[in-house]
Amino acid sequence: MEAIVRVCAITMLLPLFVHCIPCRESIGRSRTLVEHSPVLGVNYGHMADNLPPPSAVAKLVQNTTISKLRLYGADSATLQAFANTGIGLLVGISNDQIPSLNQLAVAQNWVKNNIVPFIPATDIIGISVGNEVLFSGDRVLISQLLPALQNLHAALVDVSLDQQIKVSTPHSMAILSTSAPPSAGRFSESFDMKALLDFLQKIGAPFMINPYPYFAYKSDPTDRTLAYALFEPNQGSYDTNTGLKYTNMFDAQVDAVYSAMKYLGYTDIDIVVAETGWPSAGDPSETGASLQNAIAYNGNLIKHVTSMTGTPMMPNRSIEIYIFGLFNEDLKPGPTSERNFGLFKTDLTMAYDVGLLRSQSAGPSPAAPRAGGPVAAPPIGKAWCIAKPGVDEKSLKGNLDYACGQGIDCRPIQQGGPCYLPNTMASHAAYAMNAYYQSAGRKSLNCDFAQTGTLTSKDPSYGGCVYSTVNA
Repeated sequence: MEAIVRVCAITMLLPLFVHCIPCRESIGRSRTLVEHSPVLGVNYGHMADNLPPPSAVAKLVQNTTISKLRLYGADSATLQAFANTGIGLLVGISNDQIPSLNQLAVAQNWVKNNIVPFIPATDIIGISVGNEVLFSGDRVLISQLLPALQNLHAALVDVSLDQQIKVSTPHSMAILSTSAPPSAGRFSESFDMKALLDFLQKIGAPFMINPYPYFAYKSDPTDRTLAYALFEPNQGSYDTNTGLKYTNMFDAQVDAVYSAMKYLGYTDIDIVVAETGWPSAGDPSETGASLQNAIAYNGNLIKHVTSMTGTPMMPNRSIEIYIFGLFNEDLKPGPTSERNFGLFKTDLTMAYDVGLLRSQSAGPSPAAPRAGGPVAAPPIGKAWCIAKPGVDEKSLKGNLDYACGQGIDCRPIQQGGPCYLPNTMASHAAYAMNAYYQSAGRKSLNCDFAQTGTLTSKDPSYGGCVYSTVNA
């Protein structure tokens, strides 16, 4: 029932620019699939023999900041379990069901049996038809996709649910032929994207895509690429066409797909990230599959999308995502990583902590360490974050750019500000690193900066330049 092909085809790999996806244009009315829900969703797969009952899963999700789930089928027990929970459900249809849905009567019966009985108690927000069909290579199946989408939409119109429930289909990143720089993003000419985009635009449905920076990193496993993929401090990359700077791979992917859509004339179709994630374990040959990297990517992704910062091409916009996945699924085929994408274990405990429980803050610092262990615990009382002695200017500039790019107030280190002098990279970076550390909750991980930051109990303030702090 669950046919997931995670492929991050890299059609062009320029300095830190890898295969990409878009976000949303905010011109005109909103067309988001989940406009009545916050941005954070998770994929709920069933390829395991030890999953807890749906009723227990519903209680678990209600105790988290997760607002919606993507299902890979229309299991009635699951749909019933989430009744009156306020959790939005994106119901799935598998690839092998698509041919039969080319008949309108079949689509009508499917909606009648799998959607109507559960409305309105269960908050069904959309129907996800197939998974990465265009990349399947099956020309017959590809030709049947759009008619299936059209018939399902018509069936929803028949029961007056077409405004509440939108139909769409998730795509592999391989639908892009060019992705670097992001402004040059283009769809492969192998696919007729205009017909699909016309349909989505007409019914107000989103374009769905599955970006995985993890797979892009595997193809280019360098420290620089890893920091870029994990939202960690890095030099970033400039799009020479737009002059925009990218500090993480996710944004570059989002903007590349947006550019591909814009090139074809579509700027009012939202993008929903149907899958993205990072494995917490893998085979020895699976570079980057580790607990530390999974914590960094998923935690920093959550923090990024919930901050509403958007992307360089679409600032101050929300990007709706579905993280893969809710549980580790022990029956998934393939390498070890495929069975270790879960945020939770099947005993309902966390596989690792990224702040999803309601009593916790959302996510770790984007500067989570990836080697050598965490930084030291903060001193008792007041503490400040500064750069370690001897850090090179290149790293300091990366820290400065990253911290100031997270919304902290860097005006004091601009010319004329109280902390502008001494006008050195070390001084400016130290101020920005501390400001980020204080604003992000004073966790030791927030002062890691790829192991170039350290905590001190000695106030680095001088003259009229005050380094902020709070009591521990």
